[in-house]
Amino acid sequence: MTIAIASVIAFLFIAYGVRWWVIRGAIAQDGAYDNNQPRLQQAGLKGKAGRAQAAHQNSLEAFAPFAAAVLVAQGYSDLDAWRDALAVAFVVVRLVYVQAYLGDWGNGRSLVWSVGFVIILALFCLPLAG
Repeated sequence: MTIAIASVIAFLFIAYGVRWWVIRGAIAQDGAYDNNQPRLQQAGLKGKAGRAQAAHQNSLEAFAPFAAAVLVAQGYSDLDAWRDALAVAFVVVRLVYVQAYLGDWGNGRSLVWSVGFVIILALFCLPLAG
């Protein structure tokens, strides 16, 4: 397994790990987790729990492009060190992104999201470089 593939797996854990704050916040806000209608409950979350839900949803949205970019870079580029470095950088950026979301740091969060997007583009472009 390459470092880049391990990074995809690590990002999956980040995307679902943030759910801890969602579930904890739902219980704190409503007294219990609504397992019958969790999406309805989560749509009404406020504060950190609501931001955690948004971070989770955005992470799921970013997962497919990141995974696809890693697979393209792995399959069609000989620049293994660059591929691995970019994949690890993306995971680190997404950790910062989640923290920025939880901390209600809107402009910083947008900047960090942009960096992650550029990393995905760079992964897709690696086959053009070698």
